Amino acid sequence: MKSEIRIIISGGGTGGHIFPAIAIANAIKKAAPHAEILFVGANGRMEMEKVPAAGYKIIGLNISGFQRRLTWKNLMFPFKVLAAMRAAGRILNEFKPDVVVGVGGYASGPLLKMAARKKIPSVLQEQNSYPGITNKILAGKARFICVAYDGMERYFPKEKILLTGNPVRREVINLEGKRQRGLEEFGLDGSRPVVLAVGGSLGARSINESVHAGLKSLADQGIQLLWQTGKTYKEQAKEAVAAFPGKGIVTLDFITRMDLAYAVADVVISRAGAIAISELCAVQKPVILVPSPYVAEDHQTHNAMALVNHQAAILVKDVETKEKLIPEVISLIGDETRKDHLRQRIAGLGKTDADDAIASVVLGLLN
Repeated sequence: MKSEIRIIISGGGTGGHIFPAIAIANAIKKAAPHAEILFVGANGRMEMEKVPAAGYKIIGLNISGFQRRLTWKNLMFPFKVLAAMRAAGRILNEFKPDVVVGVGGYASGPLLKMAARKKIPSVLQEQNSYPGITNKILAGKARFICVAYDGMERYFPKEKILLTGNPVRREVINLEGKRQRGLEEFGLDGSRPVVLAVGGSLGARSINESVHAGLKSLADQGIQLLWQTGKTYKEQAKEAVAAFPGKGIVTLDFITRMDLAYAVADVVISRAGAIAISELCAVQKPVILVPSPYVAEDHQTHNAMALVNHQAAILVKDVETKEKLIPEVISLIGDETRKDHLRQRIAGLGKTDADDAIASVVLGLLN
């Protein structure tokens, strides 16, 4: 292996793209400490903040997605893509990477397209069970495509697919010895069951409204609740929870210590983003998934069904949350046999070393 390794990781837009990208970078640095890593993202997107916070340099391209609704902004899209490709070409000429890695998102397309033209080997990482359009377009030129789900040969060339799993934050999935600490952190009673409700970092309206409406039912059953609401529902939740003092109903707009939250949870309510699912598989918690209907290609439903088809999760459709979510939670909390079955099934889908596996694929292209 050469003494100086130069790698570009490109993509972002959401935490589901960014956190795996950072995990891959960390694994590369662990295996090859002398490697120089540059990120390429989209200006104005969250990677421009999160990547530097993780200690890596990032360059932004002026690129955004194609709008699915009819809008004049789409007239500018081809010109933005051409300008971003020229900028990506300049970055490649200056940095001279040995390998480029695409994790999906706006910036990934122009950067990897230009890398292919320059005959620079590339690796794609696809988090979802239904791939995004960027990775579908780029798949033909990639050397390898690292995926998290079976059956991806429906979308990608079979000979390029490697089943590695999704990289997850190691500190989030390490729960050993943390339950008591979590109970103290959130002020919960260890003798009563705990439901963790999360709707992503911004919250989920359908989950929030259903949990809000079901607070009395949960309290009456002696079920405690750790509820991440997101900023927009924070005040409503705080007001609602005030009516149930001493019932173990705790509301936070954002949970920083997700490891402690997972450690105390007996059942989890969650959206079905790829990284959330990968974390849930790793921590082996019984989960009720409520896929967001507002994401591209309805990929969260595809993600959820990959677990449901393995009898590893319960699905409640977004439109059915008000009628079904809380009754399903109460039924599951009281059914130890069903919870054990879900734990066993989801445990078989968890991969905790995906970051190392993908780093190995990337570094293997240097030989």
